[in-house]
Amino acid sequence: MVVSPLLRALTSDEVPALAVPGDLLSRASEATHRAAARTGVGLTQFAFDRRATAVALREIDAAAGGGFYAVPEAATVDEQAAGETFARRSAVVDVQTHLVDPGLWRGRHADALAGFLRMVDPQRWGDAIDPHAIDAAAWAALVFGASETAVALLTSTPGPQGDNVLSNAQIAAARDVVARYGDDGRVLTHTIVHPDLGPDELDRMVGWRDTLRPAAWKVYTLYGPGGGWFLDDDVGTRFLAHVHELGPQIVCAHKGLGGPIPDASVATASPRDIGPAAAAFPNIRFVVYHSGYERDPVGAEGAFDPEQPAAEARGVDRLLHSLRAHGIGPRANVYAELGSTWYLMLRRPVEAAHVLGKLVAALGPERILWGTDSTWYGTPQPLIDAFRGFTIPRAMQDQFGYAPLTDAAKARILGGNARDLYALSDATFAAIEREPSRAWTAEAAPALRAAIEANRP
Repeated sequence: MVVSPLLRALTSDEVPALAVPGDLLSRASEATHRAAARTGVGLTQFAFDRRATAVALREIDAAAGGGFYAVPEAATVDEQAAGETFARRSAVVDVQTHLVDPGLWRGRHADALAGFLRMVDPQRWGDAIDPHAIDAAAWAALVFGASETAVALLTSTPGPQGDNVLSNAQIAAARDVVARYGDDGRVLTHTIVHPDLGPDELDRMVGWRDTLRPAAWKVYTLYGPGGGWFLDDDVGTRFLAHVHELGPQIVCAHKGLGGPIPDASVATASPRDIGPAAAAFPNIRFVVYHSGYERDPVGAEGAFDPEQPAAEARGVDRLLHSLRAHGIGPRANVYAELGSTWYLMLRRPVEAAHVLGKLVAALGPERILWGTDSTWYGTPQPLIDAFRGFTIPRAMQDQFGYAPLTDAAKARILGGNARDLYALSDATFAAIEREPSRAWTAEAAPALRAAIEANRP
């Protein structure tokens, strides 16, 4: 079956938490065939057209009762209407992008990532995964060449250097290549730290800061030989004190999406430690990757209940309880990030409205960050378009007290907040914005692959 990237997001029915109404996929597929026939465009080509995105969003919206995706019917067949519906209204800064080194695609870390990809996007990854489809050249082509993403932050999965699918040095090397071809400042980077592996890991942070020049530190509290750790335990406190002393004073922590990761504990994927850590280290800014969201087979996200015992909370609500308990409110030092979270919940717009409504209420629209987890799902453009078209229905605003998701709020989430967090200069941003062409991605491909290979552990 030929499907659009967003229709692919409807095909994980074997996972209860990703399931959609039984006939939605078939209806959306039929609607795509009809729209393609009306336009005279071949089905395979049409599937990657913005009009196919419009078809998918309208079908998702109809299945949910309407009012979530503001996409006119004309956008399903008319190029101009689709372009106007999803028109660029602000710069996009994606704070979670990924690539792998095919030379490191081996062992349990690669197997775990492959299992995750097959689970969440079986139409794309149903067969054996070719790591070259998500290597450095593919990353540049998909994130920059095929989307309007202006700035991307490159990160990695957890694992010791050499065992992971990408090393810290390779992350920095990719950034430096892009700086030569596509403007300095277009790529920001993480350095991955595993503070529970011993004091030597903290000692390495000095050299990493000076040589790799990360924009932020990335940690996976759920990963480790002891079943993980928390930001407010002895391991986490030592790490945060080190960050406070060294800089950069930005910590990005994977919270939620508890598996599959080798040596991982779902318990330490909980964001319950964000509140106490943020209160203890007010000068450090904490970015909660995935916002604590889980693919929960028990039930979808609903409205936040402040009277619910924190120990009984699930998903994003665990984060909100932690923030409330420690006095962390809007425009404080905690940010919520949407990588994979948006991809996984856009098919269930009632849930998406609850998650976004809750996060904006707790943190303010100034503390939500756009991320996609690309290249796991191909080009991020359909995800950008879907977010631009998304609204929180007035009925849900009235019932739950959610603020409307305005164009101004979306602009902040899609780019403005990350621009402020990472202090991207006006000059840097202006230079990036002046270059709409992404032709450099093809020119940079050989250099990117060579840099990854040269920096392989």
